[in-house]
Amino acid sequence: MQEFMRELYQDRTGEPDTLAVIVAEKTRQDDAATDYFDSILLVVKEAGEKSWEIKHYEYDNMKTAMHIVSTSQVEEWLAHSSNRRAIDWLLNGRIIFDRNEYMKNFKEKMIVFPVEERQTRIGMEFSKLVRRFADGKSLYYEGHYLDAFNQIVHALHHLARLAVIERGYYPEVTVWQQVRQMEPEIHKLYSELVTGKEPLEKRLELLLLANEFELATKMRMGSAHLLSIMEEKDEAWSVDELKERVAFHDYSLDLSILLEYLVKRGLVDIKLEETKGRTINHRKYIVDTYKKKVASH
Repeated sequence: MQEFMRELYQDRTGEPDTLAVIVAEKTRQDDAATDYFDSILLVVKEAGEKSWEIKHYEYDNMKTAMHIVSTSQVEEWLAHSSNRRAIDWLLNGRIIFDRNEYMKNFKEKMIVFPVEERQTRIGMEFSKLVRRFADGKSLYYEGHYLDAFNQIVHALHHLARLAVIERGYYPEVTVWQQVRQMEPEIHKLYSELVTGKEPLEKRLELLLLANEFELATKMRMGSAHLLSIMEEKDEAWSVDELKERVAFHDYSLDLSILLEYLVKRGLVDIKLEETKGRTINHRKYIVDTYKKKVASH
């Protein structure tokens, strides 16, 4: 097996744009972390024609998947938590090639988690938390308890990731294990929803109240990124201007509901501007600096 693996990655290490090669091996027969393959070879390149390429190999009944990824793809996965398995391979896989200590520096960055990047991730997770909670609440009051359950479970996942990021760590695949150590109260909420003995309707009712409290508790931290963007200018923002501004940060889809939540909580004010029709006004948004200052104390 080792010879087979070496034959696969040896040529890659000779290519000048290859920065690192990592291997992740399955730990048990049905290990989904490696997509049921015996091993994963992750080849990180400086650039390439494709940002992510996958090749499957087999030798003597042993299966290996090779993922060839660009550094920009790795950064995207990291920024958006869009491929946590790959991040797990990068963090916990065995390094067999490391040009100019790329992987060593990458892991150090994972430990440090720059403040600016952290604030962006918090904003993204908070907007998704607001959306999932609002959807779950609506479905609950409509009597669709199983659908509400699904939304609240997702809301709790975003709440868990928020708790991890708040403490300066990247959420890993085993996020609930992280949360159990960092914020056991949130872990308890999840456990009560999933394994509680009470009827589903009752569990949801209790969780909605707890979630409402957690949302209010995390509001100042969760909205800091959006509010800092809005403070870049003194004038009010149209929703489309804000949508374009936050599109890169991956929460433009949930922007409208997040703005309404902050309006209700008093951190954002409405400014009405006349249209040509006069009786109809454009609705624009501006940070209430005084209320924000009061909320921060």
